[in-house]
Amino acid sequence: MDFYNFYTGKEFEAYQYLGAHVWDGGTTFRTFAPAAQRVSVIGEFNGWTETPMNRVHDGNFWECTMNNVGSDLMYKYRIYRQDGSFVDHADPYAFYSEMRPGTASKTYALGGYEFGDSKWLKNRKASYDKPVNIYEMHFGSWKKRGEGQEDWYTYEELAPILIAYLKEHGYNYVEIMPLCEYPCDESWGYQDTGYFSPTSRYGKPEELKAFVDQCHQAGIGVILDFVPVHFAVNDYALAEYDGTALYEYPNMAVGRNEWGSCNFMHSRGEVCSFLQSSAYYWMNEFHFDGLRMDAVGNLIYWQGDASRGENLAALKFIRTMNQGLKERIPDCLLFAEDSTPYQGVTKPVWEGGLGFDYKWDLGWMHDTLSYFQADAKERQEKYHKLTFSMMYFYNERYILPLSHDEVVHGKATIAQKMNGGYDGKFPQARAFYMYMYAHPGAKLNFMGNELAQLKEWCEKDELDWILLKFPVHEAFHKFMADLNQCYLKNSAFSQRDFSQDGFSWVDCHQEQKCMYLFERISGDQKILAVFNFSDEIQEYTLEKDYDGYELLLASDMVKYGGKKRYTKKEKVITGGKAVFKMGPFSARYYLVK
Repeated sequence: MDFYNFYTGKEFEAYQYLGAHVWDGGTTFRTFAPAAQRVSVIGEFNGWTETPMNRVHDGNFWECTMNNVGSDLMYKYRIYRQDGSFVDHADPYAFYSEMRPGTASKTYALGGYEFGDSKWLKNRKASYDKPVNIYEMHFGSWKKRGEGQEDWYTYEELAPILIAYLKEHGYNYVEIMPLCEYPCDESWGYQDTGYFSPTSRYGKPEELKAFVDQCHQAGIGVILDFVPVHFAVNDYALAEYDGTALYEYPNMAVGRNEWGSCNFMHSRGEVCSFLQSSAYYWMNEFHFDGLRMDAVGNLIYWQGDASRGENLAALKFIRTMNQGLKERIPDCLLFAEDSTPYQGVTKPVWEGGLGFDYKWDLGWMHDTLSYFQADAKERQEKYHKLTFSMMYFYNERYILPLSHDEVVHGKATIAQKMNGGYDGKFPQARAFYMYMYAHPGAKLNFMGNELAQLKEWCEKDELDWILLKFPVHEAFHKFMADLNQCYLKNSAFSQRDFSQDGFSWVDCHQEQKCMYLFERISGDQKILAVFNFSDEIQEYTLEKDYDGYELLLASDMVKYGGKKRYTKKEKVITGGKAVFKMGPFSARYYLVK
């Protein structure tokens, strides 16, 4: 580790020096605790008695080596404060942890797993002209072995089941909610205590490596949710680690946030190096393809509030981290969950931007869901909620997210948000999703949305797979799989996502009919998307001169739960003009000849 870089916030491999490093014959423990009076290692290998650590380097680091200490043994650091009191802390750089409610770290040898994904890594590119269809999931509640709260599948057990599902249903990426060790199930991993420690809930670190490896060998990218803004308040973890505010702000006005957790103090180089090293660790050691950075708005502005001004230290941290990650892993993907109007989130750092590859388009999400929550008659007035996104779309590289945040805390699920009664929700949801997948931008869908789940997600329960026994849900499930495959297989939906010649409105002024028509265009393909979001049959005559139309997908097909039977050669051209007669709440894609 470069100590100068560590102190100045430029280090990306601090974990190679700090933490518990197992070697043939023993383990070397190191921790950074500059304000500590003294530090000892306690663990099951010494009967939880104190083995003193020595000050090393400039006196801010502590170290000891213990012979005959191998992997998978519990330990903590007993850190004495200046007043003589002590707290037993988990290792901030631990590579493995005890299962909650236990709070000890565990020794773990970093190496030992041989990846077989060299072909994937060789061909991996951070290009923006390919389809990106992400399945966001919470590892412990997708499927469970039983009804108990802890009846989780392990990384090893879930891999073949999940991979087969993703392949069959048309997802080429999976995004996993945070896997850094955390104490409280209800936080879903967003209040971390172990930034280098994969949660022991689902198995050992090598099993997580094998999971990522198997995904890659099946052609599926893996993205990890990463939390660089805040951490858990638990006293055994990072909070007041050396008896002082080492990782957090000492000022409570900015020290705690809306979630009640501690904000990282990004003005400290040591904190930046800690977070950057964690980010690099997951991609370097586990081969994750990218990171979705949580709550980026709270990095850009103090407490996420633009009126309080920009947090210049945190902005510097973002730029340094993103640029450093790209220098080390050029083909990694970095996603910003950011709802602010801050400009340049996806511009390269050398152009004055923040260096992310994609920014979540939360404005699109709010406007679109608001439109579909409205009564059909109100949609005439709300018509341009669906056209507004294209007014700003080319300002950034956007991803369209329907994440876990939209299906919890009384917000209702995506299907449940659709206006009207039970039977009316399904045709609207199908049309809604066809609009989403034709709209420019990468795609993200949270698990369960594809089932038209009507019960909000809960981390304690598996998804409502029993819904597939009901024909209307089974048909919706089939529809989502076909829509995903259609998106992946047709270049017009993604090749020119971020080029203005990849999208063209055909008609966005059918306010009375609530109809929308636009084209998606690639180098060798043109697709016409037609939508009727009213509750009545609508007809539209298109004067544009095309040679012919091939129906790719229709939301109201009988096999999807709709009422219309389509022939293979559906006739839409009459007298040299195309006439589209659209049923209520319906959508179609046509390959234009």
